[in-house]
Amino acid sequence: MRKKYIVRLTEKERQQLYETIKRLKGTNQKVRRAHILLKADADGPCWRDKEIADAFCCRTQTVENIRKQFVVNGFQQALDGKKRENPPTPKLLNGEQEAKIIATRLGAPPPGYANWNLRLLARHVVELELVPSISPKISVF
Repeated sequence: MRKKYIVRLTEKERQQLYETIKRLKGTNQKVRRAHILLKADADGPCWRDKEIADAFCCRTQTVENIRKQFVVNGFQQALDGKKRENPPTPKLLNGEQEAKIIATRLGAPPPGYANWNLRLLARHVVELELVPSISPKISVF
């Protein structure tokens, strides 16, 4: 089957990829993408997707996606990866609150209960006034 997206690296791009690999600059995903782009280069080794996937322990779909990103969005985005459109929501609890909840969960459940469940734990955390609310249905007010 013919490849739809062909990777052709310039000498400058190749040097940047070698530099990323040599110095392990960036995340392990970035280094893996650099390896994949170098092996997928039509003017270089030009490995098949299956060979690349086997060599770097990933799926062939991953290799195809990186090649597609290179052709459609450019070298830098293919190397760095796509940025998140929606950043993760901020944490509701700090480390001390989390530790208290874990300690409560590891302790004995209240009388009349065999185990802790999420609803019971949430109610107990609000009663201890660790947080004003832990879920939409359970709050101090």
